[in-house]
Amino acid sequence: MLVLSRKKNESIVINNDITIVVVEIRGDKVRLGVEAPKEIPVHRREVYDAIKRNERNEQSSVEGDSANEGTS
Repeated sequence: MLVLSRKKNESIVINNDITIVVVEIRGDKVRLGVEAPKEIPVHRREVYDAIKRNERNEQSSVEGDSANEGTS
């Protein structure tokens, strides 16, 4: 993991087309702005984890349905 120090209004650039900007620092909270192309999804980690969990559940459901098709 790369660890960087940034101050308010400073930024980092990822792969020439994603910019992360420190918008505000208040106490123990840091607000970040993310500029990325529309085709690149950007989520908070807990949202990303929920999306992946739902995808795995849907995939398991589809695989289970396929296995049950021949049993009727």
